[in-house]
Amino acid sequence: MNFTYYMPVRVVAGEDCVQKNAALFAPFGTRALIVTGKSSAKNGALEDIFRVLRQNGQEFAVFNEIEANPSVATVQKGGLFARSFGADFIVAAGGGSPMDAAKAIALCARQDVADIFSHPIGEDVLPMIHIPTTAGTGSEVTQYSILTDDVSQTKRSIAAPQLFPKIAFLDGKYMEDLPQSVTVNTALDAVSHAVEGMLSVRANLFSDALARESLRLLFGEYSALRAGVYARADRQMLLYGAALAGMVIANTGTTPVHGMGYSLTYFRGVPHGRANGLLLPAFLEACKGKVPRRVSAICEALGMDLPAFSQKVDDLIGPRDVYSEAELRDYAARAAKNRNVKNYLAEFSEEELFEVLCRSVGG
Repeated sequence: MNFTYYMPVRVVAGEDCVQKNAALFAPFGTRALIVTGKSSAKNGALEDIFRVLRQNGQEFAVFNEIEANPSVATVQKGGLFARSFGADFIVAAGGGSPMDAAKAIALCARQDVADIFSHPIGEDVLPMIHIPTTAGTGSEVTQYSILTDDVSQTKRSIAAPQLFPKIAFLDGKYMEDLPQSVTVNTALDAVSHAVEGMLSVRANLFSDALARESLRLLFGEYSALRAGVYARADRQMLLYGAALAGMVIANTGTTPVHGMGYSLTYFRGVPHGRANGLLLPAFLEACKGKVPRRVSAICEALGMDLPAFSQKVDDLIGPRDVYSEAELRDYAARAAKNRNVKNYLAEFSEEELFEVLCRSVGG
């Protein structure tokens, strides 16, 4: 088997790892732009970042306008803000939206970008430090920035090796007050990343090993996820599992689950991780006849068969959303055009995508 595996992010993990490693911030420059949403002011992440930067004598400014599913307009505004401040580097703190937005802002701060989705990403990108405050997207260890494209009415990604963060700090304490719905949805997102990575045409020995370990860690926290009661160690394990799943898709990409889920998020406002959780069990059932050995390997990694997996997902997501046939036809047509479909090990037709959608959220 011939393959390559690339993971350039330095990962620093453990309780108070930001405060204990202030020296790692120092070489990046004298002026930091902190990119975040509103919640980081409440979970302690911003306070720790401020303390470290002040300790180093580094100036900083805060851009906290990142919304859920960040827009192109927001990241362009952030890029202009970074330029006007004269930022040398970016510190991203938050869930997937702030971290994804930070990558696009790091790009816009140094390059003249007209259409961000067609822009050829050059080498000149602000270096980034990422501090996740949810355990789901794994954006702290990927080269992807997922943005809302209102023209195409979907979510789209930009990607390049230059968009990998330089350092990721993993400290579960920032998730202690995370709502149960966000904790569950982000965990399901991470599960989807690990599973989809094993179904990718780019799956390899290294990515599969990381996917298996990710699923072991994530489902090792199933009891905590089901009960909604978490020790700090539980939060840390979820964070590790999500980061490992991020390392998987950084090399494999995702599959039709994401392509279908984008419409649920764009048109119905379904959180990204929940959308994946709604779709993944039916998608895996459809995969049994196409790539049975891969599905068997996934079940082995999960430690359960597909009916048991489906039941556990149902227990976490609760009542399912219901959509009309017309909606699902539209979503299937959109998903069929998504490049994630071609990243899957076998062919998936538009009609088959429609059937998965019907089994997942049909009336």
